[in-house]
Amino acid sequence: MRRKDPPSGDMQALYPFLYADAEVDSGAVLRQVRDSTATKAAEIVALRQAVGAQEGERLAACAREMAARFAAGGRLYTFGNGGSSTDAQEVATTFLHPPWGHPVPALSLTGDIAVLTALSNDIGFEVVFARQLAAFGRAGDIALGLSTSGGSANVIRGFEEANRRGMFTVGLAGYKGGKMAELSAIDYLFVIPSPSVHRIQEAQTTVYHVLWELVARALTAGEQPAATAPG
Repeated sequence: MRRKDPPSGDMQALYPFLYADAEVDSGAVLRQVRDSTATKAAEIVALRQAVGAQEGERLAACAREMAARFAAGGRLYTFGNGGSSTDAQEVATTFLHPPWGHPVPALSLTGDIAVLTALSNDIGFEVVFARQLAAFGRAGDIALGLSTSGGSANVIRGFEEANRRGMFTVGLAGYKGGKMAELSAIDYLFVIPSPSVHRIQEAQTTVYHVLWELVARALTAGEQPAATAPG
């Protein structure tokens, strides 16, 4: 098997064995693809276990805070960019239309393209979440933002606006947390310690599904715990 005009850049860096200049044994390629897949699967399993061990108690505490606010009539607003926008929509959908347990009011701030383009065009992209939170948010609500880098300007502005309005704030970031790790406006920040965007987003998916399940169990059990200071 021979590849003509192999692409350069990220794809070759990820899968160099697919772009050799010489003849390639198909069986060898398949074995390397299998090994690469197994390695990536092992990486995400290990990363999820590490995050669980490090953040388990804080995840439980954060979920209790969220459940208390939902029980008191609070609403959830989620936001992020790119892949994190898709995750924000998944978070909102999971809370609003759960596979079991009580549905709670949740809205993704990334879903209304008219609002996003109007704010971006008329004011600036950095305000697309903050302006919506200023319009909808109130004390007792929850703001959950995601950023793999932890440095998205519009996510940062969103958290700052949510904090000003007395909202409970939850952040998911990667690497070392970026600017989000320096932000006092975030009550609970969960950082996925990985240099890989792929592994970060995979682990963030686990984190927000764990949060949903813990919140759902608390609400199903009728728990309405008092708020506590974030850890």
